Formats: sequence, structure tokens, C-alpha cells
Amino acid sequence: MRNHGIGSWTARRARRTPDRPAVVYGHVQLTYGQLHDRTTRLAHHLRGLGVRPGDRVAYLGPNHPSFLETLFAAGHLGAVFVPLNTRLAEPELRHCLADSGASVLVHTAAFEAFAGSCDVPRRVAAGAALDERLAALPATPLDVPVTHADIAIIMYTSGTTGRAKGAVLTHGNLIWNSVNTLVDGEFSAGDVTLLSAPLFHTAALNMTCLPTVLKGGTLVLEDSFSPTRTLDLIERLRVTVMFGVPAMFQQVAAAAGFADADLSSVRMLLCGGAPVPEALIRTYQERGIGFLQGYGMTEASPGVCLLDADHALGKPGSAGLPHFFTDIRIVDPAGDDAARGELLVEGPNVMRGYWNLPEETATALQDGWFRTGDIAAADEDGYVTIVDRAKDMIISGGENIYPAEVEKALHEHPAVDDCAVIGIPDEKWGEVPRAVVVLAPGAEATAEDILVFLDGRLARYKIPKSLVFTDALPRSGAGKLLKPHIRRTYGTTS
Repeated sequence: MRNHGIGSWTARRARRTPDRPAVVYGHVQLTYGQLHDRTTRLAHHLRGLGVRPGDRVAYLGPNHPSFLETLFAAGHLGAVFVPLNTRLAEPELRHCLADSGASVLVHTAAFEAFAGSCDVPRRVAAGAALDERLAALPATPLDVPVTHADIAIIMYTSGTTGRAKGAVLTHGNLIWNSVNTLVDGEFSAGDVTLLSAPLFHTAALNMTCLPTVLKGGTLVLEDSFSPTRTLDLIERLRVTVMFGVPAMFQQVAAAAGFADADLSSVRMLLCGGAPVPEALIRTYQERGIGFLQGYGMTEASPGVCLLDADHALGKPGSAGLPHFFTDIRIVDPAGDDAARGELLVEGPNVMRGYWNLPEETATALQDGWFRTGDIAAADEDGYVTIVDRAKDMIISGGENIYPAEVEKALHEHPAVDDCAVIGIPDEKWGEVPRAVVVLAPGAEATAEDILVFLDGRLARYKIPKSLVFTDALPRSGAGKLLKPHIRRTYGTTS
């Protein structure tokens, strides 16, 4: 087999465990043999549409078997998979499609209207019509040469300057990230992994889904999250692994049936996006379940550090230890090793660069080290703690929100003269964005007027949950917003 990328995984799994359940989605169940058969037929279909090695194939839809089939079919062909965030507004989606140069868009029925209006040359609708077409296509192998150095995925991450950037991840990046996760996360072939967090997010896909497939476990796909349904699925399907952000696990613990639910099958909860509150850790520990907490970023595929369940309370707030095949440095502004400073990451899981952005790539990757921009410190045992976040990024329910992107959209409102966006604490989501706005001279607008204006221009989760007015915003002599002062003045939850 000349394909050594992730596109070969369905064939390799099918020859080892063809009858083992691979995917459960509602009433649909696919074995690894069936998943490989469907993936191969879809690869033939995509090739018939003109897809060749290096071409970009985008996917738009919630968690669904067709997401995995498209991912692996693209890998069969040596094409590049571009998963799109369904929560983005239409202008944001169009940017990702145009920037990536996608030649094919595979989509679910919910996005039929958008697909028909976008400029992608060829579109494939997942559903019964596609199933009939695939049944008529061959399932013969397509052994296209693919190496670890070839591009597997372009994952778009929120841009600090208002435009999403595509992180270029190779097959080697994804494979080594999966190896790191298997070594440190202890997945097993018998795992039943529940995925109700969206696969278009790097942690759900690369830290949970792909390691499960590599080990030959079963993926339970949910197209949306429901705490009561989560408890039902755990009991009924004997779920052993679940990934989520803290807000999801809080909602499960708050559900009416949590106290009486049979959670005896669960052995591992994977959590990312923000540290898990100590009270929530204790709630699950009382049920005999521990958390594996990850720290990372899309550019690292995403795993950088992992905090094991045994140290979840002993090292409060820690990001954990570096993954097995990943190295870190903490450096001062001069680039020298320091006890506290910027966290740098190096390893076979670190991206090749940003798609078509050579200057940004050169800034982010220096001598093979990725500059996270996060300020970190390490204790005597090597456990890393993130003490500040770069570029004022807000993490809300596991979603990264860059204030500059929201501020740019706010400035488009004719009544807004100046603005700043900060994060404020939120019991459900960890933190949410708040806008602080200076109205233009003579302008009149309510907070609701301005927030409604953002609807359709930004993804809903990026729209501030509150807006306050002020006469002026503090700036430095160079004109830079003084965010620490703004947070102290306007960052209360009242």
C-alpha cells in the first residue's frame, strides 16, 4: 500500500477488524468494513468530479457519517480536507471556501441553500440520492501515493486581524498527534466514544475521533448536544469515553437524571477549551470518573499538554505535562529560557504553516518552534500553567473568539465611533464577550440595535452577550487599546 496517510486507515482497519462496529449514528450503524466500502466508493465519485491530489474538498454539516467518509475519501485521493464550522456566518464561510480554493463542497441537507448560492464549482449533497449513486460505483482500491509530508487538512482558526487563517496540517501531523494521544490518553480497542462536540473542531476530531479509529473503537456521533440524551446514550450504548468542553459536562451534571444514571461504563472524560472547575472535577470523581484535561491549539494538531486525572486536583489550573513526542520551551522576550514567558512548541504534530500566508507563517514558526503567544510557567515537576493568554483571546464554551474580529464588525455600524471587546465571567460558558462602545458624535443607537446589527455578520457565539456605552476608551500613546484597564473598569458581570 503506497498510501501512508490517514486516508489508508479505513483499509487498514477493514483488513484487521472488518466486522467491528465503527460508527453509530441514530439508527445507522457501520462496521469498519462498511465504512471502508462507502469511503472508497465516495473517493471514486470525487475522482469522477475531477478531484486530484492536492485539491481541496470542503465539508459543511454537523456530525454525521458523511463527515468521516469525506475526510477519508479525500485522504484516499491525496486531496486536502477542509472542515467548515457550521456556526460561522455566511460571509465567514465564503471566506474559508474562497481562501482554501475548494473545488468541491460536500454538505448535509441543512446547508442546501447556502451550497446552491456559493461559488464552489462542484457540490455533493449527502443523503439518499448520493447513497444510490455510490451503490453503482466500484469499491476497487485507489492506491494513490500519499506521504506523511503531504497536506491532509486545512483547519480554519479565528484570525487575530479579523480573518480566519487556515492551519495546514499534514498527514504526519495528524498521525503523530494520534500517537501522542494514544500514549498519554490510553485509548483501547474496546472503547465506545461519544462525540456530540462538533467534529469541525480540532480537539473533537484529532484528539478523540481519530485516535478511536486508529485503535478500532466505536464512534457514537451526535449532530447536537443534549445532556439528557447524553445520559441515555451512556447507559444504552455503554459509552466509555466522551469529549467535551467544561460547559457540556456542567450541563450533564445538572441534568435531572444525573444522580441516578448508570455511568459505570465511563472510564475517561476528555476535556479541552478551558480548565475544568474544581467543583466539577469533584462531582465526577464522586461517580468514579476522572478528567483528562488538554491544552493545545489548532496549529499543533492540537495536543501540546495533557493533565491526567490523578493530578486534576493536585495541580489546580495546570495545563499538564507536554505530550510524549512534543517538546516545549518557555522563553523571555530575548528568546532565552525563562521561568515565566512565552510558550513555544515543537514536534511532529506542529503545523506546516498558514495557508497562503507566508509572512504570518514566518512570524509564528521560528527555527521549527511555534510561538503560541501564551504566557506560561512550569513548576519543579515540569507541569505547565498558562498564566495569561495572548492577543486577549476569549474562550467561550470551548470556542475561540478574537476581540479584533468582533471589533472590526462593530466598527461597521455607523453609530459606533470606537469600541473594545473583552471577556467577562459566565457561569455556563466560562466567559462570554462584552462590547464597550463609544457612540459617534450626534449618533443614537441602543445596545440592542448594535448587537442585532452583528447578527449574520458574525457567528452567533462571537456576538457579545452584553454591551455598555462609555464616553471614551483608554489608549496608549501609540493608540493601542489598554485592555487591562478596560477589563478592570468594565469586566464585572453586573
